[in-house]
Amino acid sequence: MAALSKLDSLYMAVVTEHSKSPHHRGRLEGVEALELHNPTCGDVLQLSVKLEEDRIAEIAFDGHGCSISTASASMMTDSVLGKTIPEVLELAEVFSQMVQGQEDERQKNLGDAALLAGVAKFPQRIKCATLSWNALKKALERDSKAVL
Repeated sequence: MAALSKLDSLYMAVVTEHSKSPHHRGRLEGVEALELHNPTCGDVLQLSVKLEEDRIAEIAFDGHGCSISTASASMMTDSVLGKTIPEVLELAEVFSQMVQGQEDERQKNLGDAALLAGVAKFPQRIKCATLSWNALKKALERDSKAVL
């Protein structure tokens, strides 16, 4: 049981840190932000993505949301920066499956976002955790047509 409480403590510390001091918060100049809402929780997220060839060169998010939504967006931006579109889409799928309770060895590629696996125990929080990832997929759909 001590290992579980250490893991819970790590989870809380990392989520709290990403929520209080999110990475890549803000807006990118000259990039049209994509906005998504989570009506269940009231989260609003604007995501800006700058692609160079088929890689994420820059990424930023803004808006307001619960601690899980903000932390997940921060973790997501860290894990996808510099990755190719196919790599990002694979990570998004792995993340989506993970928060629904499925295990996959590729979860280690998610970085801190892998710590959100526990969200699967709280189905009402899954939309909070996946909001930024869904925004990213939509932004890539919209923007990759111009790049590819």
